[in-house]
Amino acid sequence: MPAINPERLLGDLYALRRIGTYKTGVHRPTLSPDDVVSRQWLVDRMTEAGLDAQIDGIANVFGRSRAGGRKMLAGSHIESQNQAGWLDGALGVIYALEAARALRDDLATRDVGVDVIAFCDEEGHFGSYLGSRSFIGDVSEAEIDKARDRTHGKMMREALKEAGYAGRPRLTFEPGRYAGYFEAHIEQGRSLETSNLKIGVVTAIVGLWDYRIKVTGHQNHAGTTTMAERKDAGLTLVRLIAAIDQAFKKATGPRSVWTCGRMEFDPGAPSIIPGEARAMFQFRDSDPAILSRLEALLHEQVAAFNKTGPCSISVETIRQSTPAVMDESFQQAIEQATAKHAPGLAVRMPSGADHDAQHVARVMPAAMLFVPSIDGISHHWAENTSDEDIVLGARVFTDAIASVLTR
Repeated sequence: MPAINPERLLGDLYALRRIGTYKTGVHRPTLSPDDVVSRQWLVDRMTEAGLDAQIDGIANVFGRSRAGGRKMLAGSHIESQNQAGWLDGALGVIYALEAARALRDDLATRDVGVDVIAFCDEEGHFGSYLGSRSFIGDVSEAEIDKARDRTHGKMMREALKEAGYAGRPRLTFEPGRYAGYFEAHIEQGRSLETSNLKIGVVTAIVGLWDYRIKVTGHQNHAGTTTMAERKDAGLTLVRLIAAIDQAFKKATGPRSVWTCGRMEFDPGAPSIIPGEARAMFQFRDSDPAILSRLEALLHEQVAAFNKTGPCSISVETIRQSTPAVMDESFQQAIEQATAKHAPGLAVRMPSGADHDAQHVARVMPAAMLFVPSIDGISHHWAENTSDEDIVLGARVFTDAIASVLTR
């Protein structure tokens, strides 16, 4: 099997970390100046690796293999959340690049190849998986026209123009070119670390169902309005979320999770009863039946609160992603590669986070591999994985790809 170069692998990861450094992590949001620099840096690395590299009209970075035999698509993303970690996404892209180099340099695998891709905006600064969805043909020009940065409000068209990408064609996958898609990622949890395991073989990526809840009451004076008279939108929202939490606990699976990540009260003053309150609420599971059951419970609780008053509540569906099952033969390839490099240290597990792989899986077989996250920290500048675990993961990743392409 082809051999990776650990020094080259780690050197690239640490070089990418220096672009947009924030404490021990990075701040490299999509199409920010540092993100644009990192994309050109990746083009240069791809070119050095013998790939035909380019950045397309939605800022995907694509390196096309010149090998004549079977191909694997592999990658992830390189932008970050705001003031966040250095390995989320970047690990998968550099693993893919190292796999492409390792296969090229080995006589036994020189005829097969890896196309490397860094999808744009997996982190959702402008939209929902715009890069990977564009690559499979699922993003319209109208969607890009409407895309706006969630932090500073800049339109995506303007950001693409400032980066020099405006007017470039958007690349889409070539049907029949690929055996499938491989993506590596940090686990972003503690399951591997607490179990003293090294490789997570992803079985499925959860579906994420997201909702905006709005409660309408009546704004009034906090000191002169009796409790019996109040239509307190804020208090109603808090009670609703607590009721949903209790209902969900009786109907979920072992890996179900739900989160109320944002609440807003209007007008948000200490001495004013809120006249309106809003929340963002989501839940995740890999079982479509459980997702549907949770949605029904959500609407049941809202209906019950609307019936008893005193406020009115509405629910808007933001997104409902479909769980993606990873290819069984690819899972076996990862397990076999782990048995070679770290016997007994792999485990099958679902991914509790969304990834580009679940969108690519709609058009080709896909696989994901996890490596441990120290203390389970992610989406934070303290995110980290040991060099030893990074190198081991790359060896397993590369061997698994090679075994699929040469079988």
